[in-house]
Amino acid sequence: MEIKGKAGVITGGSSGIGRATAERLAKEGAAIVVADLDEAGGAETVKHIESAGGRAVFVKADVTKLEDARRMLDTAVSKFGRLDILHNNAGIGVGAPGFPDAPPERWHLVIEIDLQAVILGTGLAAPLMQKNGGGVIINTASMAGLYPHRQDAVYGAAKGGVVNFTHSLASWSAERKIRVNCICPGIVDTPLVRRGLELAQQHGIKSWMPSKIIQPEEIADAVVTLVRDDSLFGCSLEVRPTGRQIVDPRPAPGSRR
Repeated sequence: MEIKGKAGVITGGSSGIGRATAERLAKEGAAIVVADLDEAGGAETVKHIESAGGRAVFVKADVTKLEDARRMLDTAVSKFGRLDILHNNAGIGVGAPGFPDAPPERWHLVIEIDLQAVILGTGLAAPLMQKNGGGVIINTASMAGLYPHRQDAVYGAAKGGVVNFTHSLASWSAERKIRVNCICPGIVDTPLVRRGLELAQQHGIKSWMPSKIIQPEEIADAVVTLVRDDSLFGCSLEVRPTGRQIVDPRPAPGSRR
């Protein structure tokens, strides 16, 4: 997809991966709706984009709520005339104390934000994208969705659901002209990760921060790759400190599975 002239919605756009992706897509020429509950952070993201000559608006939205999710997507159409890109990026972890010691309400919230909101946003975005001939949806999953995640099993379960959900929509590329992919980062240097580390240390949990950590801008670069490359659909893009790798679950031509 040619990014210039398109419009996108980024959830969790007030900081971290969401902010880096919003700024990068705006730099490439897309108009951006920054969606988040953090009004101050969202306004700062918009300010960064506009000061660099880009176009952006902020929408306060709880991605788990139907009306909020609908409003953030409709804003792209009302403000910029179209919806071409959706980055389902908002996410949280259970944090310390972890499962099963954390309150069940916390487990449920992780599933609601990290998985159910991805399903909701994708379902609402599809008909809006089809009006303009298609689009691209990128879901932020995690390496924790591909491999066992001892530190936060509920988070890993949610992200595993995102990976499978993404792979299951590979057929949308032909059926709806909508490519759905997910990105699976390792540990990224974001405010959420830093707060989680501090909380873990307060509970006497040994630091799990690696010596080399991924920067949000590296994830933004990977998102742009998935948006731009029309040959990629139903794939996971792993991002590690050592590099990136495409994980494609589709059978090779001529194979049987």
